Amino acid sequence: MATPPSRAGTKGVPRARREEQILAAATEEFGSRGYAAASLPAVAARVGVTKTLLHQYFGAKQDLYLACLTPVGDRLVAVIRAAVAEGAAAPSATGPSATGPSATGPSATGPSAAGPSAAASTPLLVLRAIFTALEGRREAWFLVYETSLPPDSEAARRAAEYRAAVNRLAADGTAGLLAAAGHEDPLDADALNHVWQGLVATLVRWWIKHPDQSPDAMARRCARLFAVAAALAPAAADGDVPGNLPGGAG
Repeated sequence: MATPPSRAGTKGVPRARREEQILAAATEEFGSRGYAAASLPAVAARVGVTKTLLHQYFGAKQDLYLACLTPVGDRLVAVIRAAVAEGAAAPSATGPSATGPSATGPSATGPSAAGPSAAASTPLLVLRAIFTALEGRREAWFLVYETSLPPDSEAARRAAEYRAAVNRLAADGTAGLLAAAGHEDPLDADALNHVWQGLVATLVRWWIKHPDQSPDAMARRCARLFAVAAALAPAAADGDVPGNLPGGAG
């Protein structure tokens, strides 16, 4: 029989607090091991409760995964969207759409919304936002990109929706960056989008292996790496992307 919401959880721990503990443990388990390999008994052991209690609180394994995924996915999409809007509204932006209501839309990163300097600030804003959102639960990033979820499950559908939302934001940002530099080749934009998303995933993986690195430290490190990449790029030739492009993927 499930514990009524008004009663305390196990060992005198309030139900709400116990649910937080379970979600934190399950997020780490799913994020580090993947859905298929994750073990509910391992989650229960992390919290000090029984597997039966997990079922009483959250239902089946897929339901628990969805309960972990939803807040993570919602937050990631929200902070990325906010960072893109902040970059579009940077002081160097030009045109009325840079600070108006449309600054939160896809066109905010286009040439009408911001000049090259404003567009180039967006990548670091996005990275800082992602690192900050994931701090304390870094493995949660992988819940959105999990590949072993049952194909027809609600968790798989929701994860696909989050990935699509992140992809749209990344595609708009990379296309906007190129357009701000005067380049509108759709294949360039598609290639840069793939490079950017791979870079973000790689940086998150590196960050997880270096738990001493704070979100601010990671943002500063990325700024240094982007600056070095820009300095190493060859001088721009006619028809080529400017040498500072590596620092502007976003």
